[in-house]
Amino acid sequence: SSCHGLNAEGGAIAPSLIGVGAASVDFQVATGRMPMADMSTQAMRKEPVYTPEQVAALAAYVASLAPGPEIPGDELLNYERDGSLAEGGELFRNNCAMCHNFAGQGGALTQGKYAPTVMGVEPSHIYEAMLTGPQAMPVFSDATITPEEKLSIIKWIKHAENEPALGGAALG
Repeated sequence: SSCHGLNAEGGAIAPSLIGVGAASVDFQVATGRMPMADMSTQAMRKEPVYTPEQVAALAAYVASLAPGPEIPGDELLNYERDGSLAEGGELFRNNCAMCHNFAGQGGALTQGKYAPTVMGVEPSHIYEAMLTGPQAMPVFSDATITPEEKLSIIKWIKHAENEPALGGAALG
């Protein structure tokens, strides 16, 4: 409340949380990006301040304020069964690589911002990032990238994480 206001309406320091949904809160807080001490820099992934139970309670509270994207459940995140590796690679190259680079390692953006690596990120957080468009990332609604296509992108990312390191300079 010290940043987002007593009623989550936002203010001079931080934006309103009304309508951002539980998925946005889960992504920002569970990845350690929030709370933030310095609002003049980009929020980086770090060790979370809150426990998973506290994150769930914060997300539920924000979700109760107004409709917004929900946290994807385990039944939705079966990328191993429902995703297509080939489609995921194509979708990643067409929609994600211009910022996160073709190897998913991240890259520089304008005005001192950057797209972080997608390697080592929980599948639920990848899905939430596509749904909510954190920081400089655009929102990829279900009308833009379907839930099935999101699973294919996650499948490709998880496959790329497991590529063997054969020596030399890494891609990206």
